[in-house]
Amino acid sequence: MNEPLQKPLTKNELLKADKPDLSGTIRETLANPSADRFSGDDEQFIKFHGIYQQDDRDKRKTGKEYSVMVRTRQTGGIVPASQYRIYDELSGRFANGTLRITSRQTFQFHGVAQKGVGNLIKSINEALSSTLATCGDVNRNVTAPSNPPVDAITQAIEDDAFTLTRALLPKTTAYHSIWVDGVQLDLGLGEKIAKVRASVDQANPYLPPPADHDDSGAPTDSLYGKTYLPRKFKTGFALPPNNDVDIFTNDMGFVAIVEGGKLAGYNLLVGGGLGTSHGNKATYPRLADVIGFVTREQIVAVGEAVIKIHRDWGDRTDRRHARIKYVLQEKGVAWFKAELAQRLGAPLPPARPFLFKGQGDAFGWTRQADGHWFLGLFVETGRIKDAGDYRLKTALRKIAEQFAPTFRLTATQNLILSDVKETDKDALEKVLRDHGCGIVFDPGLVKGRGMACPALPTCGLSLAESERFFPTLLAKLEEAQAEAGFGGEELVVRMTGCPNGCARPYNAEIGFVGKAPGKYNVMLGGNREGTRLARLFKESVLADEIPSVIGTLFRQYAGERRSGQAFGDWANEAAIWPAPPAA
Repeated sequence: MNEPLQKPLTKNELLKADKPDLSGTIRETLANPSADRFSGDDEQFIKFHGIYQQDDRDKRKTGKEYSVMVRTRQTGGIVPASQYRIYDELSGRFANGTLRITSRQTFQFHGVAQKGVGNLIKSINEALSSTLATCGDVNRNVTAPSNPPVDAITQAIEDDAFTLTRALLPKTTAYHSIWVDGVQLDLGLGEKIAKVRASVDQANPYLPPPADHDDSGAPTDSLYGKTYLPRKFKTGFALPPNNDVDIFTNDMGFVAIVEGGKLAGYNLLVGGGLGTSHGNKATYPRLADVIGFVTREQIVAVGEAVIKIHRDWGDRTDRRHARIKYVLQEKGVAWFKAELAQRLGAPLPPARPFLFKGQGDAFGWTRQADGHWFLGLFVETGRIKDAGDYRLKTALRKIAEQFAPTFRLTATQNLILSDVKETDKDALEKVLRDHGCGIVFDPGLVKGRGMACPALPTCGLSLAESERFFPTLLAKLEEAQAEAGFGGEELVVRMTGCPNGCARPYNAEIGFVGKAPGKYNVMLGGNREGTRLARLFKESVLADEIPSVIGTLFRQYAGERRSGQAFGDWANEAAIWPAPPAA
């Protein structure tokens, strides 16, 4: 009897096995002054270095114009003011003049030309951050509650997020060899970078632990092995009752449990992930399962064990089916708990009670426990830019120079300025208003809860517009709200240009997922707490028809809702869903 044929490994798996240091031919490309892009296999290798190659799709009719996107690592979204000043300058020198806050609390530089990549990444590292493993088949940026620490509990969560970040970094030596040791930096930034180092601890918190070595002396990585993970891996920390990081959408999450006024530990969540592929029923969004309780002392051991389960059991034959959510869904939560117990030497105790009451950012001023203040600012689609009379980028640069607050990037693509002295509040606010940025203080509960991915023209995966179309769409939805009689009420709306779900539309009250140019799948029924998935309501709706479709629903909601019932909760229960196909 013949044994069943084994599926072949994907090309990415073969690439990683052939070059486990992830170096590819990146050095050679950087040394070639005529090269305008990374080609061939290097398009995959550079992702592990925090780089995505892109081209301007608006210009494809006249030929491809290549650039790259570079993503920083900012655990919990924390950016010291001195570091922000460097980023601001680098965005003008090497990128398109903007900084984009991501849905995972990092910065992205867009439109970086090939000849500027080396200087940009070297400068980021000199400014005590990194781009290592912000993309690729590894654990990416670790998210954490956005609000600044106001007590020992929130400070401990922040500390634990940094501890886990460092433990889960890959130990490849190629990254520093290429970008840090291999690039000669001469940009006149020496004094500014020295100030960054002086303002922190003189050490880069994103340096990976020392590599292991095999019998021949070659470096090895006991966590990731030679082929790393089957796909990307996302980790976050959350502090109830505010689910501001959408913790259930992560591959691995740690929900803080506070008892007796102290941080007792965390509930472990595993198996979340939102990306799908249109028409592929083997792919689907999924929220994480609650696995058990871990102490603070266990988070590294538990985190590494979960990573290794994904490494060993994830699907390496189909990248669209390779996230850990499919391991949980198909093998079962009981199997996963047993596998985790075997690796840890004992099962985890049961999870402890917790409750999320909402998610989202607070705008305006809030007093910190130490007497200082933090200011929550709305940043439309996460894009820090100057545009006409609206000059947010210039205003933030002046604020960083004059007041030196800590910049904190939120998972809803907004910004918090923390550690502001009471005597500086009025002057800081005046800088923003003088630069046409009045909307940042009070955007309304629709704009303030909304998110969109970059999509066109730079993302190669995008099927439809997102960032460029989203503000116009939100304005029309706000009009429809007002016409239905509930204007100004909270509404979680998110849009992506493709089904990968980077802006998390699959657990929004209303989600729009690009299906084709000018067409979107409409998702409804997620909740404000981020603990329930939305469902497909209508497929391939034309962009111009969306306001009418949603407006009809708004009018029905206004007439049927119970007192205090959110739109997503109503939609989840209402008789609005298409009948299932006949058997």
